[in-house]
Formats: sequence, structure tokens, C-alpha cells
Amino acid sequence: MKEPFVLGHEASGIVVQLGSAVKDLKVGDRVAIEPGEGCGRCGDCKKGAYNHCDDMKFAAADGRDGTLQGLYKLPADLCYKLPESISLEEGALMEPLAVAVNAITNIAKLPHSANVVVFGAGPVGLLTMAVAKALGARRIIAVDVQKERLDFAREYVATDVHVASPTKEGETREEYSQRHAGIIRESLEITDRGIEALDVVIDCSAAEVCMQTGLWLLRRKGTYVQVGCGPLYVKLPMRIIADRELVVKGCFRYGPGIYPMAIDLVSRGLIDLKPLITHKFAWEDAVKAFETTKAAKGEDGKMAIKVMIGPPPRLRE
Repeated sequence: MKEPFVLGHEASGIVVQLGSAVKDLKVGDRVAIEPGEGCGRCGDCKKGAYNHCDDMKFAAADGRDGTLQGLYKLPADLCYKLPESISLEEGALMEPLAVAVNAITNIAKLPHSANVVVFGAGPVGLLTMAVAKALGARRIIAVDVQKERLDFAREYVATDVHVASPTKEGETREEYSQRHAGIIRESLEITDRGIEALDVVIDCSAAEVCMQTGLWLLRRKGTYVQVGCGPLYVKLPMRIIADRELVVKGCFRYGPGIYPMAIDLVSRGLIDLKPLITHKFAWEDAVKAFETTKAAKGEDGKMAIKVMIGPPPRLRE
């Protein structure tokens, strides 16, 4: 960072002004904001993969100001009208939900009645589990190092949870991942074939050892999706990938049609975002909101999952 800039990319808002060519929105409409604008001219944009545009203008990235300001200007087609059943707070969660929807639908292409493992029970991991459940997953297994997060995941949508086992003295990551996969298999009665085999693994943790463990867990011809962004280079069990003919994919943000799908899943009651909103702060208390997020716990002692900052006083409903 060379110069200060405004943070924020998960946002919703109320339309206060429109360009003369905008016909689908009106002043006063409540909207979810998609925070990335492609150039519209490159090959990726023209084929609908604008999330890969090299000239993408993304909120709070590359020195650009983000959405944590009183007024924010963006193209009308990046504003999605919210139904009355969805609050502005829930509307702000459409951005991470869109990541989860893209991971489950476009990337993993979740099979019907699939068994899914999600590594990382943070906000994106929880939303990924929620989308998997909404789209018919048979079994949703959450893996994390924090029991408190897993307790929440089980209450929220997970059918099974597993607290990551500690490493042994002198054990390498590669040795641990293979041993840990065996522990998960045994404790949760996961098989290599048949109805209890794992169809999809999605890593939202960005931890190398989780990536390795996930690949060891998959059934033959299973699908692995990397959502969390971690180190540039990692060690992976390539022999396992080849022998089992695993499909390994990356997931980067989202593309056309994902935001409307996310809004639809929530509006139809298939996904409940309210439990994820654990703490709310007024605009004037934004610093406390960031401190709560950093601490992962509020002054009330409650675990923080999603911390919301309200609008400036002059824009409050």
C-alpha cells in the first residue's frame, strides 16, 4: 500500500441517485453490491469470465477505495435489487455467499446427494456448507482446528464435524496429512467406495496440510476445489491425484448469474444468513467493529463470525 484507501467490499446499500439510462432501478431501492467491475472488452469479459479480467476494478483492491463510505458509485448492472424479505445486513453477505455458490455450482458441479467435506469453518466455509445443503448434499462434514467454530457449524448446517488432530513430534506435514485422513475416515466411517465415499472436498482454509488431507480423503474420480487463497507454492500428493483420477480445480470469486442465484437461495428460505451476523456496530463505532473482527470475539464474549457496520447517520433508514 502506497497511499491510504477506503476498505470494504462486502456491502449493500440504498439507491440515492441514478444515471439517465438506468431503467431497472429507482431511487430508494435496496440493493446488494457486486464490488468488481470488468473492462467489458477483453476476451475473458466477452466470454463471461469477467472475474479473470486483468483490468478488473475491485473494491478495496490495488489501492482503489472500497465500500465503507457514505456514497459509492458503480454501474447499475452490479446492483441487485433485494426483496423485502432480505435485510440490508443479509444483502451485504451476498458477496461471500456468491463465492460459495460459484464453488458449489460452477466449479464443483455438486452431484445429487453428494458427500462433501469443507476444510475451514469460517464465514466462507460456513456459506459453502449452506449452499451444499441447499442444493441437496447428503452429508456435509466440517473440519477445523477450533471446536467453537465446529459447534456453530453443526448447529448451522453441518451433518458431521471433526476437530483437526494435533501433530506428533517430528512428524512432517505429509506424514500428518495421510495419518489425519485416516483418523477422519475411521471416526466418521468414511469409505473409499459406495454411499459413504466422499465426492467433493472444498478447502476454505488455505492451509497446506488441509489441502493434502483433503486429497487423501477423496473417492476415485472425486472433485477437489480450492477456494481459500494461501501460499503460492504447496506440496501435493500428485501420485494420489493421478492414481485416483481426481479432478482438482480452483475457484476465484464469481461470474455472471451468481449474485441472482445467491439472492434467490436466501429469498426462498433455502439459506439462512441471520445466524452468521453475530455482531452489529453503528458507523461511528467502526473501529470497535474491526477490533471485534480481529479478536474473533466480541465484548459480550460471543464468537464473532460476521461483524456488520451500519450506514452513516445521514443515510440511516
